[in-house]
Amino acid sequence: MSVFRETWLIFRHNVRISLRQKAGIVFGVLQPMLYLVLFGPLFATIGTWETLIPGLLVQVGLFSAGLAGFGIVFDLQSGVLERLRVTPAHRISLLLGRVLSNSLTLLIQSTLLIAVGYAFGLRAALPGVLLALAMMTLLGVSLAALSNAIALTMNPDAFAPVMSTAIVPLLLLSGAFLPMSMAPGWLDALSRVTPFRYVLEAMRELFAGHYATWTVGVGVAVTVALSVACVTVGTRVFSQENA
Repeated sequence: MSVFRETWLIFRHNVRISLRQKAGIVFGVLQPMLYLVLFGPLFATIGTWETLIPGLLVQVGLFSAGLAGFGIVFDLQSGVLERLRVTPAHRISLLLGRVLSNSLTLLIQSTLLIAVGYAFGLRAALPGVLLALAMMTLLGVSLAALSNAIALTMNPDAFAPVMSTAIVPLLLLSGAFLPMSMAPGWLDALSRVTPFRYVLEAMRELFAGHYATWTVGVGVAVTVALSVACVTVGTRVFSQENA
């Protein structure tokens, strides 16, 4: 029970910090919002909002939770992490509290994006949207855990350029802006190596009102497996770095 309590305390502390920095939440969703407003009406002439919005959600996830390691870099440089090391709190609690806070921020950003999407013409059924948000929460846990692990194992000055360089091809290969079924064979095959394609395709099915499909099953399985793998890696790295 102490692990859950410690996780809750760390989570609550980080949530309070995030909510005090409302500009950070807004700017985290600003770029996808610009795509929605300036690119969405053009895309709607060849596709649907139910196709575009899930792609923008994946973009939010990759850039928001994927760059969550900035927080731990700041804590490391300011000495906050050093002070946490000497507490009796479990290392997994220190990681999970931080990661769950990042995931909550992502959930808020995703909800804002979907709300604006409805104003522009999105007509997805509520059950599908809620299931997609649940997948986004798990995706946020995965990306935040991995981002924190990477931030702890590399030069802090290199974190931003390395992560930004890695995120862009992952975003494009997921099919966020155009479905990968439109891609040439080699690009389609390359995109199947990345897990985000399966997550995105499942969310598009959910937004379309298709729930019990093979695509949704694969996407959910990939999302859960990714979460378990990233949290495991993050916990191991966090424990080693803070031993």
